[in-house]
This record gives sequence, C-alpha cells and structure tokens, in this order.
Amino acid sequence: MLHITLNETEPFLFLSFRMRQCKGWSAVLLVLLGLGSVAQKLPTRDEGLFQMQIRDKSLFHDSSVIPDGAEISGYLFRDTSKRYYFVVEEDNTPLSVTVTPCDAPLEWKLTLQELPEEASGEGSGEPEPLDQQKQQVTVDEGTELFTYKGNDVESYVATSTPSGLYQLELLSTEKDSNFKVYATTTPESDQPYPELPYDPRVDVTALGRTTVTLAWKPTPTGSLMGQPVQYCVVINKEHNFKSMCAAEAKMSTDDAFMLAPKPGRDFSPFDFVHFGFVPSDNGFGKDRGLTSNKISRAYTAKPRASDIQKVCIGNKNIFTVSDLKPDTQYYFDVFAVNSATNTSTAYVGTFARTKEEARQKTVELKDGKVSDVFIKRKGSKFLRFAPVSSHQRVTLFVHTCLDAVQVQVRRDGKLLLSQNVEGVRQFQLRGKPKAKYLIRLRGSRKGASTLKVLATTRPSSKQPFPSLPEDTRIKAFDKLRTCSSVTVAWLGTQDRNKYCIYRKEVADNYGEEQRRREQNQCAGPETRRKSEKVLCKYFHSPNLQKAVTTETITGLEPGKTYLLDVYVVGHSGHSVKYQSKLVKTRKYC
Repeated sequence: MLHITLNETEPFLFLSFRMRQCKGWSAVLLVLLGLGSVAQKLPTRDEGLFQMQIRDKSLFHDSSVIPDGAEISGYLFRDTSKRYYFVVEEDNTPLSVTVTPCDAPLEWKLTLQELPEEASGEGSGEPEPLDQQKQQVTVDEGTELFTYKGNDVESYVATSTPSGLYQLELLSTEKDSNFKVYATTTPESDQPYPELPYDPRVDVTALGRTTVTLAWKPTPTGSLMGQPVQYCVVINKEHNFKSMCAAEAKMSTDDAFMLAPKPGRDFSPFDFVHFGFVPSDNGFGKDRGLTSNKISRAYTAKPRASDIQKVCIGNKNIFTVSDLKPDTQYYFDVFAVNSATNTSTAYVGTFARTKEEARQKTVELKDGKVSDVFIKRKGSKFLRFAPVSSHQRVTLFVHTCLDAVQVQVRRDGKLLLSQNVEGVRQFQLRGKPKAKYLIRLRGSRKGASTLKVLATTRPSSKQPFPSLPEDTRIKAFDKLRTCSSVTVAWLGTQDRNKYCIYRKEVADNYGEEQRRREQNQCAGPETRRKSEKVLCKYFHSPNLQKAVTTETITGLEPGKTYLLDVYVVGHSGHSVKYQSKLVKTRKYC
C-alpha cells in the first residue's frame, strides 16, 4: 500500500489508484493535480465526470495528465521538451492522439511505458516511505509507438492498444511555440474535429481587381451529424495555414517581448522522476542541450493589421473577399469550426493574384502648355513629358483645384520625387539629354480631383503660370481693424505680376472646412461677381526681403465676416489664388 501525503505548504494532493490486473502485472499510478482540498479521480470516459471536468479548465492547467476526450492547449520553450501522460485501463482499447502545432514545427513521440512491478508491502497496510518506494521501482524506456517531425496536424490512431501508461513527449527546436493535443479512447463516437468532405479543396470561382470569390463543399459534420458548425476564412499575403491555431498565433503575435513564466510556475506537477520513471537516455533532444534550465524569451515583429484577416461567416460555403489590392497575391484558408467544442479542421487552402488595374492612356504633355487633368476618386492618371531639345532642367507646375494629390515623377524609370501636393507647387528637376519623364497623379480618397499641370524647359520669364512666393497666405492686421475696414498684406516676387483682390460677405459660422468644400482653387477672377472686386494692381520688388504689399479694404459693415481672396495673374492670363482669409470688422467703434 502506498502512502498518501498531503503537503500543507503546497495545495496539491497525491492521489493513487490501482489499475486492474493485466497480463500478470499490476501498477500504481500517482497523479499530482492542483485540486485544492478536493480529491479528483483521474479523468475517464464516465460521461458525467467528463462533462464536469471539461467545464472546469483549471483541472488541467499545468498538469501533465491528458484528459480522455478533451483538447488541451500547451506551450513549449525552444529546445525544452515536455511530457504528457494518460492511462489506458483495459486491453484492446481503441486509441487516437492528435497533435496540432501552432507557431512552429514540432517533434513528438508517443511511447508505451512499462509500468513498475507492484511495490512490496504485501498487503500489510503499512505505508512505505517514498524514498524506499523509488528504490524498489524498476524502469524501462518504454515501447516507441509513433514519432513525427513537422508542422502538419498529425494523428496516431490504433484500433486496439494494450492497457498501460502512455507518454507523449513534445519538442520545439525553432522557437517558443504553442500547440494543442487531443487524446481519446472512444474515437468512433467522439469525432471532435469536423469531418472534411470528399473534396476538401477551396476553389476560386471569381477574380477581380479588388475581390476574390471562394467556394468549398460543406462538411458532413453539420449536415449529417447535426453538430453546430461554422466556417472561418483567413486571408493573408504570406502562406497558407495548416491549422486555425497557427493562423490565430500569427494574428496575436505582439511586438513586445513575450515574458516567460516565473521559474517554478511552468513545471509539470506530475513529475514521474520522483516516482521512479527516470527519463530515457535514447537521445531524444539530447543533442540540443535540453539539460539547460535557462528560460528563453521570444520576439517576433507584429504583423500589420492588414496583413492577415480572419472572418467567420456562419454556415455559408461561398464567400467574397473584398477591399483587396490589385495585382497582389493572397492566400486563402477555410476552417470548419465546431461551435460547441471550438475544435476546427482545415480545408486545403488556395491562393490567387488579383487582376491588374486597367491600363490607362498616358497623356502627352507639351512644353510650356497647361493641361487640365481630372482624376476619379482614388484613381490615377499618367502623364508623359519628352522634351524635344536638350535641356539642363525641367520646371513642373502642379496646381490642385480641390483636394490634395499625390505626385510621383520618374526620369527614365528613376524616381525623382514623390510628394503630396495641395494648392500650387513648383518643382525643379535636373535634366538629361533625351530624357523622358513619367508623371503619376493619384487622386484623393475623399472625392474626385481636378488640377492643372505644366511642364517646361523654358526660362521662368516665358512661363504661363505666374511666379509665386513660398508663403501664399494673406495676413490681416488686427489692430488696424475698424467697423468699416480691414488692412491686409501678402508677399510678392521679383517678377512684375498683376494682383486682384476680392471680398465676399459670409455667415459668422463659416469655417475652413466649408471654405475648402465650396471653392475651386483653380477658378480665376473671371468666375467672381463684379460687385465682389475690390481692386487690381501691379507689384514686384528686386529685393525679396521687401516684396510685401498692403491694402486697406473699405466700405465694409460693422460686425460682419468677410472672405478675402487675392489672385495673381500671369502673362498668358493663367491665375493662381492665394490662400483665402476670413476677417471680421469690429462691431463697436
């Protein structure tokens, strides 16, 4: 008879039970479980007990005992093996063991342990000290039943197995990794994982620039067996996944260090070494330094949110993935998930490349000529500029009329600039003999965009667009405000240009967002009412430091808000508007 000991300093209870006599030997299995003060029998397929145990997940936390008929999750440190045990109580019992790697390939081995001969004591009822029991136990390395190395979901299935203690040993040599294990002695009736149809492939039935439609045959688990099954689709750009937990591990990877459990917390309470089951010296993991007790940390860069997506769609077996990027390869995986047990089975995934964007006609730019360009929402336009004569530089003017536009310029395939442009921008590009320039304009997500574009190799004095200062704001002098007038100033250039100023009364709650929505920045003074015109004048200064002009606008009403605009007009009549300015006259003077 073995001695049952309760250690007051640790909330664990040693339980023992005697297995039935099989083939002339008997054995005693000691199990260490964190059950507090309540003794719990080793999990069996007693249905009532099994249901109680499976609801209480804490029974299997940090335990080396695999419950019969329940999937458990575990964690492996790199190069540190882990052992799990379960008991087959009767001979000729079916057995199924399934291991699901999540983060990395695993090595795992299943062995049938030769249990020690029955301890001495001869039924005297007298407890023996644990040290004396250990000296009496004889240990064998056990019979190896199955080994596997890889990242596939792999199973060991036997229709008839002998009674005994079975050991499952797992090892991850690449990195710290999660895994799942399922073992059962009633595989025919359990069927924990949804069954795949006779054709488990995922088919691509429709392909577009931003959409892919998938279809697959339904699992018979839901239709024939009446179990609750839903489908989950995983989309990513890297590779197909062989299990749901592999996809979820990729999704939940954090960009911070994954802290290891505190020493002593990640141990297996059911330590068979203390009970005479000495680890075998057959070399499993021996050459990888498994004797090290050093706790490692793993760091993996967090994937961007757009890199991998998981969508659960109920029991539909047709799904269209949208909002994809054109001309991009994606990988698609479908998993049948048992909603009651949360176990899943992977279909054979597929991949597809979305169609390219429709090739657009390239607009040819003529030297010194202004081109009007319209771009659809989130669309693109390509412009080509090929100067006839040799040149040292190219001047590019971009005048956006509504929202900002992304501008990319390549010279003979080499990227020269890539910027967002709002308002008027002038770029100086270094030229090369016989060089060709490709300009790509990408529109805004908010709406359609219109703009004016000019490319020229001519000197600035002959350009149709007027020269502009770097700062195109209008400044209002608050101290010079009166009930009927405001004074403003703006910058000029060294070139003599014509400036026209306009005013318009607006509501007091008129804001910048409303101004931007309503106004086309490319519309010139010819679109304004004559009553809104204040004056036009010519102005320039050889000294840029003194290229500032002021103007006092009179005839305003007290306490009113006005929108002021300044237009600079070029030699060929093309005009550019400065940034609008909201001003308000004083109410009392």
